[in-house]
Amino acid sequence: MKVVCIGAGYVGSVTGAAFAALGHHTTVIDIDTNKVNAINEGTSPIFEPGLEALIRKFSGRTLAATNQYEVVTDADVVFIGVGTPSKEDGSADLKYIELAARNIAEHLDRNRYTVIVNKSTVPVGTAEHVTALISQYSNLTNNEHFSVISNPEFLREGYAVEDVFLPDRIVIGTMDNQARSVMKELYSQLMDLQKPIEVLQEIGLAVQPKDELPVYFETDTRSAEMIKYASNAFLAVKISYINEVARLCEALQSNALDVAKGMGLDSRIGNKFLQVSSGWSGSCFPKDTAEFLAASRKHGRELNVVKAAVESNLEMHAYIVEKTKRKLGTLFGKRIGFLGLTFKPNTDDTRNTQASIIIQMMLGQGANIQVHDPQGMEMFRHINPNLPIAYCDQAEQVALNADAVILLTHWEEYVHLDWNEMGNMMNFKYVLDTRNFLSSHFIRDKGFHYEGLGVGIEYRELRTLSNVV
Repeated sequence: MKVVCIGAGYVGSVTGAAFAALGHHTTVIDIDTNKVNAINEGTSPIFEPGLEALIRKFSGRTLAATNQYEVVTDADVVFIGVGTPSKEDGSADLKYIELAARNIAEHLDRNRYTVIVNKSTVPVGTAEHVTALISQYSNLTNNEHFSVISNPEFLREGYAVEDVFLPDRIVIGTMDNQARSVMKELYSQLMDLQKPIEVLQEIGLAVQPKDELPVYFETDTRSAEMIKYASNAFLAVKISYINEVARLCEALQSNALDVAKGMGLDSRIGNKFLQVSSGWSGSCFPKDTAEFLAASRKHGRELNVVKAAVESNLEMHAYIVEKTKRKLGTLFGKRIGFLGLTFKPNTDDTRNTQASIIIQMMLGQGANIQVHDPQGMEMFRHINPNLPIAYCDQAEQVALNADAVILLTHWEEYVHLDWNEMGNMMNFKYVLDTRNFLSSHFIRDKGFHYEGLGVGIEYRELRTLSNVV
């Protein structure tokens, strides 16, 4: 098939490269010339493990990029993967979706049938809105010349290449049989684990093979759009809940890590998204919960559980500030070093991260801030140009004259830092590990005051000394 992916960001670039790897002639469209050139030169426009190897292998063969929409004319399937930023009221701004729809409409061929796929996270009813726009600007007939369907993405940043080839489920939202037939053919190779595993092995990405094939689930467009929001909101609720439990564990002198493990052993609950942290953040959860809440309020059915999860998450950010202040006595005039700006490891994405919120809170109380992240500093600086903070080229530098070092993102390299040297550089040797990631015994043996989250009593080591030397 001929596939077009509009948008060379976290969704479009991964989706486009994946279908190219599966043998479909795929073109990525983006207005950013730098991203277009990167793909055509065999490099990745974003940081995502495995993506550059994938693009390098197939660029110039089955994968290309352009800033022109003429390729839509010959396409069998067109994915829309553009951004949908939130408005001030929390609702989604569809201006980029609408622009893509108009450009698609102007280049559709009335002599062929084209499936147009909303891959971006969009409000319920967006497929119908895009259908109306394309009908208006093209004068073509829905479900005859084209169909607009929903196929939400479930890609985890840092694991997006793995997820696109080995998904848990593929959700297709349309009631048009011709569109369903096209999408089933397009995804057919992902319903057999052999080809995806071969591709991942070819690019050197080590993955754990799954025992089960993905579930291919067909529904209507509105339900498919709802599935994405409801899924992300549920995961956000789960994280907020375990973080509330962690705060209570500290007060009651119990162990949140063991509590979470014990809960996760229940098959009805599961162990995923029960990891204690400084709170959820990033480009998806804050945005998706805000849009989901805005939609629920608009229709008089406010999602009170999701609302509480959002409020609880903000409390968790504030709790990190409070915990640090309690240890230091005050934040005024104190120097705080941060390890990690991205919302998770293996991504350069710093949009809406907990780091920006916590740092702003501490700046507001008179702290001096210095930060490091292996991949996220450029984007963080671009998004937060007015934050008066120091960016450190080396991770150890965050400890220079610092009164506290706070680990926000559990990058593997932070385990292997020269903690002896960092301790020698600090005014006060305090480490707050918001991921319970470091070995408490190891760090304390270096003379640090070490604290994790949710641990009211000394807990069993998650890492042996051999892991940290």
